[in-house]
Amino acid sequence: MEREKLGSRMGFILLSAGCAIGIGNVWRFPYIAGMYGGGMFVLFYLLFLIAMGIPVMTMEFAVGRASRKSIIKSFTELEKPGQKWHLHGYLGMVGNYLLMMFYTSVAGWMLYYFYLMLTGRFTGKDTEQVAGIFQGMLDDPSVMTVSMVIIVAAGMLICSVGLQKGVEKITKIMMSLLLLIIVILAVRSMTLPGGIEGLKFYLLPDVPRMQEVGILETITAAMNQAFFTLSLGIGSMAIFGSYIDKNRTLLGESVNIAILDTFVALVSGLIIFPTCFSFGISPDMGPSLIFITLPNIFNHMAGGRIWGTLFFVFMSFAAFSTILAVFENIISCGMDLFGWSRKKSSFLNLAALTVLSLPCVFGFNIWSSFQPRGAGSTVLDLEDFLVSNVLLPVGALVYLLFCVTRYGWGFENYLAETNTGEGFKMPKGIRIYVTFILPILLIFLTLKGWFR
Repeated sequence: MEREKLGSRMGFILLSAGCAIGIGNVWRFPYIAGMYGGGMFVLFYLLFLIAMGIPVMTMEFAVGRASRKSIIKSFTELEKPGQKWHLHGYLGMVGNYLLMMFYTSVAGWMLYYFYLMLTGRFTGKDTEQVAGIFQGMLDDPSVMTVSMVIIVAAGMLICSVGLQKGVEKITKIMMSLLLLIIVILAVRSMTLPGGIEGLKFYLLPDVPRMQEVGILETITAAMNQAFFTLSLGIGSMAIFGSYIDKNRTLLGESVNIAILDTFVALVSGLIIFPTCFSFGISPDMGPSLIFITLPNIFNHMAGGRIWGTLFFVFMSFAAFSTILAVFENIISCGMDLFGWSRKKSSFLNLAALTVLSLPCVFGFNIWSSFQPRGAGSTVLDLEDFLVSNVLLPVGALVYLLFCVTRYGWGFENYLAETNTGEGFKMPKGIRIYVTFILPILLIFLTLKGWFR
């Protein structure tokens, strides 16, 4: 069976960027940037994006494009006889499932809040009542389950239609709308009275604030954000590498994707800081920012219901674009491993992921007494920790070592694949850096995540 191909270069860039652009860009990046010295953090972030994120992304794409397979079979195609690199294929597949076991629920929250905003459920509610709506959603397993099932079913249905007609077509529409909506929201936010103060706090380099939290802490946080924003290590990017031709170099394409991802992260801050400063509210991180702070602000804003609805459309698209990308990887693994048709793999995974996503849903209500990472933690926290702190960094290290050492695919093969086509070429002189320095940075990042 001939492997499917993406219909256009734009489809590849938007799909890969859609995978990288997620809710972390919105509920984590602006807060962390504000906390660690604004513009100073952003400069370090960009530095590490170039130094760490982009090289590893080219490696994941190179393995995908050279093998023409999903993560479950890509290493098997490229490794030398008797080697064991292919075992990472199974670890990567576990990572994709584990990521979707909690990401589907969070995407369900976005969808549910879009519905609440659209139907005016927040109108006239005070701060405590808005917080109560969020807690009420978490406490209700039926609302959480229905929202999650809609997300899983919609994602699998789109993937089952086909790569070009389903995944690529829908992602192009969704990402184009996402980029339009985020610009509209940012312009509205920056024109609010007092919004300029928020912009200054966010974008002007503030060395004293950075020194207060610690320069090493700032550098580590920037490294962390730059690496994890690209979802590298579990083959979510490699799958799209396997669907493209060899017309363009992989460094050029990786730079384009990183630019789009960074654009969304930076512009999210242009929405959040001016809005929070305008209403005298401190910007939080994580779910409380999205589901409590911002709905409260929209309540007090002229035309807030419209802006709130637009914001949750944007958030739903950001979450769903990641889900489509990872679902595509999961479906492709089933096709590569068992020889299933696309439809069979989609519908079997629809059933599997619906069941596998239930522990995260129940972790907030029925199973809330199970607190795996200490008091107040949930199943989601455990799943998130395993993906973010174990599978992504370890997986990225495997890709890196596979591509740069003679015990794997080898640097010459990696460089030849990366530099095939038109566009930016990866310099040969990068070999010392990617072989000796980059692995140390990745190991440091992994250990820091485990022992913090």
